[in-house]
Amino acid sequence: MSLKLGDTAPNFDADSTLGKINFYDWLENSWGLLFSHPEDYTPVCTTELGMVANLSNEFAKRSVRTIALSIDNLESHMGWIKDIEDTIEGKIDFPIIADNNKKIAQLYGMIHSNTDANFTVRSVFIIGPDKKIKLTLTCPMAVGRNFDEILRVIDALQLSEEFDVVTPANWKKGEKLIIDPNLSNEQADLKFKNGYEIVKPYLRYVAQPN
Repeated sequence: MSLKLGDTAPNFDADSTLGKINFYDWLENSWGLLFSHPEDYTPVCTTELGMVANLSNEFAKRSVRTIALSIDNLESHMGWIKDIEDTIEGKIDFPIIADNNKKIAQLYGMIHSNTDANFTVRSVFIIGPDKKIKLTLTCPMAVGRNFDEILRVIDALQLSEEFDVVTPANWKKGEKLIIDPNLSNEQADLKFKNGYEIVKPYLRYVAQPN
């Protein structure tokens, strides 16, 4: 299955390290980060899950719930968590899905058979409170993900949805934003009371509203 931006994220029931979950019930009205890793007890995956654990407060600030998946079984996950926690200053406080039958991996298109038919690639899905997919990211097995970049994208997505803005190249939180080109100057005048800078008719910078 090939999921695209704006598609509804498929719901599922699963066994996880925090018990049985229904994805929608677990997500509630929060943003969600669903990410897959190829295999337990591997070095890159160990650093990635450890990083997400260390960034748990940052995800919480943004009302983002995190959940991981691999096709290893629950017993394997539980043993591996102990190894991960040996490498970090914290706990794995998010669920790791045991997708032994690859049902969820297939549902979300996490297995790329031209790379490896047996393991999930490093897929990322950012899902909004409306259960729509806001971002997809796919990295090969050999490349660890940059979770600072994932947080940056979440910031951009949340600002865009709330304030009719888009982000310029290399934008970082706190820097100027671009007013959505679909917004007229008259609408922008009403929305951005502190003013904005017009560089070109289609390029209007504004300070970050929040």
